[in-house]
Amino acid sequence: MRLRRPLLAAFLLAALVDLGSLAAGYDPGHLAAKPLLMPLLAAYAALRGAPRLLLAALLCGWGGDVLLLSGAEPAFLAGMASFAAGHVCYLVLFTRYGRPYAHQAFLLACYSVLLVNTVAALWPDLPAGLRLPVAGYSLLLTVMAYRAGTRFGRTAGIGGALFMLSDTLIATGVADWPQPPRPDLWIMLTYIAAQVLLVSGALKALDAHPPVARPYGEVRSTTP
Repeated sequence: MRLRRPLLAAFLLAALVDLGSLAAGYDPGHLAAKPLLMPLLAAYAALRGAPRLLLAALLCGWGGDVLLLSGAEPAFLAGMASFAAGHVCYLVLFTRYGRPYAHQAFLLACYSVLLVNTVAALWPDLPAGLRLPVAGYSLLLTVMAYRAGTRFGRTAGIGGALFMLSDTLIATGVADWPQPPRPDLWIMLTYIAAQVLLVSGALKALDAHPPVARPYGEVRSTTP
């Protein structure tokens, strides 16, 4: 329990170093800080008693983070696959531990329209070899974001939406669309916020409605 605050402080410091480095165009700082983010967040979540599925989702995100540091197309595809595995972990987590929330039909309609329009707009400008992988990944990401909001509540739902925004910014870069200044800064800012909100929303939901039985002897603590 004594390690929680130092781990959270270390995560916040790594996030500030990463974002500050991106804002300043200092690549070594980004290369050093980015791989630390998800392991630190996962370690903090583990000390909060997070389920293994949540930790697995974060570590899959770490794999994607590291792979996307390379600009090569095979590394991009491998990174996408790692993030996709993380979304599957989130989906199983939401299904196993979540509870139904209101506005499911409204959110489903919104996310469906957003998915179809985004993929249709990006499709002509994506490299031919990436069109189907990006479309499949986008579908999985959209389902994850939808389930986050309808199973774990508003905090996790905002996290899922920000994850979609972050990855859409990446996709527009791959499609060679016009980018805002320092696009990597906005990608990482929305991504970090997304993972933090997903973790916070998951822990909050599990604190409010703890499972009746813990698989594999998992024990959660409600102490902040």
